Amino acid sequence: MQKSTPNYHQIYNDIINKKYPSRKEECRFLLNKENLSVLDIIELNRRIFGISDQRTEAFNQSHRSYNKSSILMMLDYQKKNKLTNSQLAKHFKLSRNTVTKWKRLFISMTGNACENCEVENILN
Repeated sequence: MQKSTPNYHQIYNDIINKKYPSRKEECRFLLNKENLSVLDIIELNRRIFGISDQRTEAFNQSHRSYNKSSILMMLDYQKKNKLTNSQLAKHFKLSRNTVTKWKRLFISMTGNACENCEVENILN
């Protein structure tokens, strides 16, 4: 049985067309991607709605979930940029404990993070 996921392309296109047409060009690169990762969705949300206050940001952060490919991309980003767990956690607004847990789960299973992830495309 396949998991059904929301059609984020349609959702964000509708939001931009109806409420924020001025931000269409700014989000075009992400919306033209065939598959949106969790990190792409977070970036789209930030570009469309801007930065929220600290309280809202903390609430939203506690309710985010990441799929395996997004986690591996973040761990690969850490490896490529030689970041510590604390630096990676700060960059992606995560808990250091979360990063440690991910490394224990994913890197110990595979021996390395993601070998052919395209992290640069997500972060631009």
